[in-house]
This record gives sequence, structure tokens and C-alpha cells, in this order.
Amino acid sequence: MFRALLHKATTLLPSQCAVCRAWPSQPVCGACVSRFAQPVPRCRTCALPLPDGVAQCGTCLLNPPALDACFAAVPYAYPWSQCIAQYKFRQQVGWAATLAELLRHSPWVEPALEQCDAVLPMPLSPERLRERGYNQALELARQLAPHKTQAQLLLRTRHTAPQPSLKRAERLRNVQGAFAVEPLRAASLRGQRLVLVDDVMTSGASLFAAAAVLRQAGAAHITGLVVARTPAD
Repeated sequence: MFRALLHKATTLLPSQCAVCRAWPSQPVCGACVSRFAQPVPRCRTCALPLPDGVAQCGTCLLNPPALDACFAAVPYAYPWSQCIAQYKFRQQVGWAATLAELLRHSPWVEPALEQCDAVLPMPLSPERLRERGYNQALELARQLAPHKTQAQLLLRTRHTAPQPSLKRAERLRNVQGAFAVEPLRAASLRGQRLVLVDDVMTSGASLFAAAAVLRQAGAAHITGLVVARTPAD
């Protein structure tokens, strides 16, 4: 009962827009979404912005990631970086619905969700989960596809340093061996179409490492969905 009331209070009741302070409004008003969430051409496998007509960045051409596709709703910049910080670090879990809706209405995201067999949130280590209180990727996945979300299939096997504080090469080493598939359910992945969900993609090291583990288990197609993508390093 309390959880349902909390959901209504944080997602349905009118409030000020967090960006322009318009009143009454949802957490981010339609005018601000139109202004700050315009779709841009992106690399089809790492979601970095690209010029029109270019499907894939040079890095992904040279070193193809385990992702078949990757979609991001917005750049990790104003105002979205502040909104995500409220959600991720200040226990404002009500932002999950707004951010998931932003992602759902991005090009190609809805078909990816409809066509997949399962939606997997990027897992947190027990240490990070205790520190944060909830897995922000799991809350997003539940908003995007509650009946397809499987939270216990992809596991985090060890605690790692926060990725944003590391250089690209360090990020790749940091997540090496950090993910695994639940052994008793590994066979169920063979031939499956999967969607991996996270809030922010920085270098892509974590998503790529998780996707590689799922690919080794036999997944047929893997799509990454992230709310925000940082610029290239």
C-alpha cells in the first residue's frame, strides 16, 4: 500500500518542472523534454553521437563490441546529468518513471523492448547496493518492461571502483571478470533476444563486459538501453 502511494506521489501528482520550474508539471515538463531531448544520430553499437549518414564509429568498426545495438535517450549533460544525480545518488527513486519514459520514447527503443525475450538490469555489487539502497538500473527496467525484467539472471561477481573516476584502459581492466550468468539459468539464454538496461554509459566498458558474458552463454541478440551517454573520452 505505502509503495503504491509513494509511486503516485512521485510520478502522478503535479509539481514544478525540475528544469524550468513551470507549475503545475510532471518532474520534467513537455517543453523541456522537447528542448533538451532531441534525437541525434548515434553509433548503432555504442551510442556515441555521429554525423548524419554514419552508422558506426571507428572504434566499434575496429573492435566490435558484444552489443548488436545500443540506444541512448539523451546526452549526459544539462539538465539530464542533474536529474540522474538526483535519482542515483540522493535516493529520489521516483525519477525512475520519468527517466524510463524519456528512454521509451527515443527512436528504436520501443521495438527493442517488444521484440526481446528478457530485460536485464545491469547488476550492482552487494557493497554498492547497500550504499545506494536500490539498483537504479533495476528500477528503470521495471518501468520499461515489468513482465520481462529478470533481475537475478545477470550477476555482479565482485565489487569494482566507480568507472567515471578511471581512464578508458583502467575501466576495461576494472570490469574484467566482474559479471557472470546465474549458473542454473545459463541454458535458458541460448537463442534469446536480450535487452541490457543502465542509467548512464560512459566508456561502455561495463555494458560491453556484461554483453560478452551473455553472448558466451548463447544469447542471439543483445541491445543496450541507457538513459544518457557521455561524450567520447
